Amino acid sequence: MSDDAPPPAEMAPAQYIEKVSLLTGEVLDDEILPKHLLVSGHRDYHVVDVQARWFMSQLVDVTGDEDVVRGAMKQVRKIGGAAQNLLSRVIGESTSDRLGKALFGYKDREYYFRYRRHSVPKNEIYSVIHRLQDEAKNKLEGHRGADGKLAVRTLLTGGTGFVGKEVMWQAAHDDQVSEVVVVIRPKQIRDRKTKEVVKTLSPADRGALLLDQLWLDDAQRKKFRFVAGDVEQPNLGIADDDLAELERTLTHVIHSAASVSFDDPYEKSFLANVTGTLNALAFSHRLQSSEGSPFVAHLGIETSYIHGRQVRQVAREDEVVFPRNFYNNYYELTKAMASIETERFMLEKGLRVVQLNPAIVIGEGRAGNNRGDAKVVNAPVNVFGRAKEALQDDEKGMIEWSKGWVLAQMACVFPGDASAELNLIPVDRVAEGIIAALKKPRAVGERIHLATDNRITSERIRDVVKEEIGVNVRLADPTIHRNFTLPALSRVLGGLGQKRLANGLEKLGTIFGGYSEWGQPIHEVGNDVRILGMSEPRPNTEQAFRMLCRHNRYVQRFGQLKDDDEISRREKVWWDFCLDLEKKHGQPVGSLQAELFKREVDDGIDLEAFARK
Repeated sequence: MSDDAPPPAEMAPAQYIEKVSLLTGEVLDDEILPKHLLVSGHRDYHVVDVQARWFMSQLVDVTGDEDVVRGAMKQVRKIGGAAQNLLSRVIGESTSDRLGKALFGYKDREYYFRYRRHSVPKNEIYSVIHRLQDEAKNKLEGHRGADGKLAVRTLLTGGTGFVGKEVMWQAAHDDQVSEVVVVIRPKQIRDRKTKEVVKTLSPADRGALLLDQLWLDDAQRKKFRFVAGDVEQPNLGIADDDLAELERTLTHVIHSAASVSFDDPYEKSFLANVTGTLNALAFSHRLQSSEGSPFVAHLGIETSYIHGRQVRQVAREDEVVFPRNFYNNYYELTKAMASIETERFMLEKGLRVVQLNPAIVIGEGRAGNNRGDAKVVNAPVNVFGRAKEALQDDEKGMIEWSKGWVLAQMACVFPGDASAELNLIPVDRVAEGIIAALKKPRAVGERIHLATDNRITSERIRDVVKEEIGVNVRLADPTIHRNFTLPALSRVLGGLGQKRLANGLEKLGTIFGGYSEWGQPIHEVGNDVRILGMSEPRPNTEQAFRMLCRHNRYVQRFGQLKDDDEISRREKVWWDFCLDLEKKHGQPVGSLQAELFKREVDDGIDLEAFARK
């Protein structure tokens, strides 16, 4: 589907969003296309506009005060507006706005977007939530044994995903989780050359392989059961016999399945994130409505970036408003729509729901293990690492080495403002929050950010990459990089026959362009500790990012290792090695200096066989 074509009616943004006149306050009957809701749909690529945003970025770096810079730029804009009006009178231009657009890239919107309200009056919302919390508390108490221990039986979607695997691992080690039913599709294995199907793995087959990769013993494995299903189908595609049994036994549903590709088109993102969520909500509502049902609550795993680009205010946990500065991509937009559907099911249908909203999820904090994930923050780190390795290949001739050096210089550019703060959260903290929410009826009706309050800047990311990988990454202003540098690099790389690298850099620019500009949203945190009882302080973000770099360098070989079984074997060796280092030094491994850690690796691991020495 083209960005200029309206989506099918069942996917129309107008189901959730309305366009309102700033002049009259009336709802406008204009068509709303998905692209209208993204940051990219409202950027002016006028050279003056680009330079103005770059200049603001530089001022923030110098002053360290975004509010002062915003105030200064308002004054500059006023002066520019006055000059625009004066010049239009001098040259006889009747439309001042048109002149401003041509000369300065000025544009004024006479409308704004907002989310449609649900049908429950605002003064009744809290009473509905308190009633649902009381119901959840009573239901949960019914699942305690004589010793006070809970017996939670949950269904999990997205179990083969990055977060889902960590949820399974933690559930396996939690004696209050009795059973986890994982919804999983059969998988076809195709011949690499002919593409013919040579084997089909059943859900049970896939599940057995997954449990092998999670290092679980026989007793832990007995907690898990795998059923065929598909979140994009009604009733999650679960067969009637399985469905009838689940209605009698399940206490919770954890809906973790989603599309986490930031560059997916709108229709694909909508199917995965909104349609999948609607099917999961309807499934949970069916469980809750069944006679004699033991069902307690539905846990929706969303993202803290449902708040989009909240540049001037804190993104609060207790509300979702359409962001003044729009969304970075269709992933954020469709996850926000899914959150609205979750809230609607709660308020209008009485479904007991918990909304858990992770920030940008990275490998777990102690060792950096990510179970083979190579997306999001892993992607640029792997690109930088492979660029360095290419230069260290002694078998290349001088011409090839020189070409490799040029390509490495192009690859080691990160579109990030030095002051931009990224909210990275280790996957084990996210899974800990999900498991905790199973046991906290007070969480029903709440939105809980699984995020951090010690964010890491692009500048610090650059410095850690230098220390851990030995790569000199150059930060490029995202605005200039997106509009000028990246197109030029793509043309050069295309001419050198490096279209794959060009596509990779374009993808990185698309993914990180919005998350590494100055003025990133500040996600409110507190419900993780106050409601879920999680620990303070929150994970040390810099240490977690160091472990990401170390893991990707030694375990995954910068994303070049693809075999899940081999990654699992290596991660177990790595995990044990990191835990031993913790005991030896009496501190987290992520706090060890880069050179000291490298010596410990050289002394403790045979990297060729990837085994302990």
